[in-house]
Amino acid sequence: MSAVIEERRGRIALLKLNNPPVNGLGWPVREGLEAAILRLAADAEVDGIVVTGAGRMFCAGADIREFGTEPPAHVRRLTPILDDLEGMEKPVVAAIHGVAAGGGLELALGCHYRVCGPKTKLGLPEVTLGILPGAGGTQRMPRVAGVSKALELIVSGRLVSEKEAYESGIVDELVDGDVDTVIAAAVAAAERLAKSDSAPRRSCDRTDGLQEAKDNPGLFDSFRKSMAKRARGMNAPYACVRCIEAAATMEFADGLKFERKEFEQLVNADEARSMRHAFFAEREVAKIPDVAKDTPTRPIQNAGVIGCGTMGGGIAMVFANAGIPVTIVESEQAALDAGIEKIRKNYAATVSKGRLGQAEMDKRMALITPTTDLVELAATDIVVEAVFEDMSVKKELFARLDRVCKPGVIMATNTSTLDVDEIAAATSRPEDVIGTHFFSPANVMRLMENVRGEKTSDDVIATVMGLSKTLGKVGVLVGVCHGFVGNRMLHQYLREAMFLVEEGALPQDIDRVLYDFGMPMGPFAMCDLAGNDVGWRVRQEQIKANGGKPTNIRYSGTIADKICDLGRFGQKTGKGWFKYADGRTPEPDPEVEAIIVETSAELGLERRDISDDEILERCLYPLVNEGAKILDEGIALRASDIDVVWMHGYGFPRFRGGPMFWADTVGLKTIGEKMRQFEKEHGPWMAPSPLLLKLVDEGKGFAEL
Repeated sequence: MSAVIEERRGRIALLKLNNPPVNGLGWPVREGLEAAILRLAADAEVDGIVVTGAGRMFCAGADIREFGTEPPAHVRRLTPILDDLEGMEKPVVAAIHGVAAGGGLELALGCHYRVCGPKTKLGLPEVTLGILPGAGGTQRMPRVAGVSKALELIVSGRLVSEKEAYESGIVDELVDGDVDTVIAAAVAAAERLAKSDSAPRRSCDRTDGLQEAKDNPGLFDSFRKSMAKRARGMNAPYACVRCIEAAATMEFADGLKFERKEFEQLVNADEARSMRHAFFAEREVAKIPDVAKDTPTRPIQNAGVIGCGTMGGGIAMVFANAGIPVTIVESEQAALDAGIEKIRKNYAATVSKGRLGQAEMDKRMALITPTTDLVELAATDIVVEAVFEDMSVKKELFARLDRVCKPGVIMATNTSTLDVDEIAAATSRPEDVIGTHFFSPANVMRLMENVRGEKTSDDVIATVMGLSKTLGKVGVLVGVCHGFVGNRMLHQYLREAMFLVEEGALPQDIDRVLYDFGMPMGPFAMCDLAGNDVGWRVRQEQIKANGGKPTNIRYSGTIADKICDLGRFGQKTGKGWFKYADGRTPEPDPEVEAIIVETSAELGLERRDISDDEILERCLYPLVNEGAKILDEGIALRASDIDVVWMHGYGFPRFRGGPMFWADTVGLKTIGEKMRQFEKEHGPWMAPSPLLLKLVDEGKGFAEL
C-alpha cells in the first residue's frame, strides 16, 4: 500500500495521504510526500498540485509513537519537506476535509492556497501533548492569521470550525459538499493559480499578520499574564509564546531554527512524556482484556434516573445532552419540581454565556420527563439510581426496580463507595447490575467509574463502556471495594492532609503546596466546595458501626468534626475550613486556626514547622501506595487506568501524567523508602504495599506491569 497516492486531474497532480485511520505523518508518508514533490517539480506535464487525505480526513498530524525515536536515516523531518513544498514554483493547493490538526494543518499552511469542506476541524493542538507545533506552525500561523489569533489557538490547542478558520484567514475558500466536491474545487483553484502571472503566495513571505505585534510591543507580555493561571506548572504554553514572538521579530528561517530548538527541549521532557502517556492511557482504558471486542451490546434508546437532586439532575442532563430521552423519578413532587427547575437554570446559565442556543436548550429540556411514579421506568433500557448513599435505601430501591423493570434492563447504581455486589444481591438478576459512578457535577465532569460486580455480564459491561463514550464521558472499568479506585485513594490523600494540620501546618499551607503542584485546588478548598457535612455524616456512621470509637488507629477527623459541629459546611454556608466573603474565594480564618491549635494541644501534639516537601510527600506518596494496593488486588486493570481516573475525576495535573506515571518519574525506590520512614514515624497505615516493594526490588516502574 502506497503511503501517498498520486492521481491526475488533467494537468493537476492530486496527492492523497494514505495512512489510515487519521493519515498520520509517520515516516512512510513523509518519504512518499518528499519523493512526489521532487518528481512533480520537474514534471513538465504538471501545472499544479493538490494535496488531500484519503478516507475520512485530511490529516490529524504527527504519529505520536515516533516521538523520541529516530526515523530511518534517509527520511527527513516534516519541516524541510514543507520548505520544499512551499518553495515550489507551481501552485500547491490543500483540499481539506474532516480534520486538519497539528502537522496536518502545518502541511496545509505550507501550501499556497487552502480550500476547505464543511464540518471540518482545524488547529494546532500540540500543546496538549506538552510540545509545540514543530514544523513551522508557530512561524506560519501568525503570518497567516495574525499574532493574536495565533497566540490564542496555539497556546490553547483549540480546534476551530471551517467557518472560524475562514474568518481568521487560515483557509481561503469554503466549499459546501462532499470530499469529491472539495477536491474538484481545489483542482479548479490550482488551474486558476497556474494561469496567473503572479508567483505562488507563500505563507513564509507574508508579513501583514505580524504588524499588530510591531504596533503593540507589550502584546506578548500581556498575553503571558493572561495565561498564567491556566498554564501554571507547564513549560509548553510559554515556549509557544516565545516562538510566536520569534516569528514577529526574526526572519522566517531564523524563526524556524528558534522553533526547532524549543521543540527539542520539550519533546523528551517529563511534561511531554506525561502528556503522551495521558493520550495513550485514555485510548487504552476502553480495552477490557476479558470482554471480547465483538461482545454484543444492548440498545440504549431511553434512560431512567432515580433522584432529582444535584447528582440525579446532572445525570439526567448528561443523557439529554446526548440526545437520549430520560425519565427522572423523585419521591416527592416538591423535590421533583425543585430539581427540574435547577436543571432549567443550569441550561439557562449556559445559554446566557453563549455556549448553548435557546432552541437547543428547549430541545434538551423536552427530552427530560419528570415523574413521581417508579412504574414509569417499566420500559426503560437503563436505569441509573442516584439516591442518598445508604445501603439499606439502595437495596430496597433495587428490589423494587427488580419488580418494575423489563427483562434486559441495565440497573446501574451511582454509588461512590458502597458494595455493588450487595446492591445487586437485592435483585433476582445481579448480572444486569453495574455501578456507574458519575462525578459531580455530572453534567461537567468527564469521568465515569464503571464498577463491575462479581456477576455483572459481559454485555452489560460492553454496553456501559460504550455508553460512556456516547455520553461524552471517559469510562474506566473498576472492581468492587470500598471507594473503588478514586475515592479509596482520595481517603489517603485527605487523611494525611488532616494529620499534617494537627501536627503544625495550616489549611492554606497545604492547599498552596498542592495547588502549586498542579491540582485545581487544595484538599481543604475541595472539601469546602463538596460540602464538609458529606464526610462528617460518613464518619458519624462509621463511629456508630465501630461501637462508638472513631477508629482502631489514629483518627483523622477530629478537627473536621469540630468544624462541622459549628455548622461550617463550606462554600454553601459561607464558612468551612476557610471563610468565603464573596461566596467563592477561600480566605484563611483565625477562628479555624484557633480550633486547630487548641486541638493539637488536646491531642498532645507539639506543633512544628512542616516543609513544603513533607506536605507534598505525605499527601501524594500514600495516595500512590494505595494505587499500588488497588493494582495488586485487581481492582484496576492497569496503572494507566488509575491515572485516567485521577486526571478526569480529581484534576490530577495532566502534565504529570496521573499519580502512577508521576510516581515512576519520581522513582519508586524514593517513594518506597519514604513510605518505610512514614510507617516508622506515623503508624502501620503507612506501610508500603507489597507490589510497590516488589517493583523496587526488580528495578521496575508501574508502566512495566
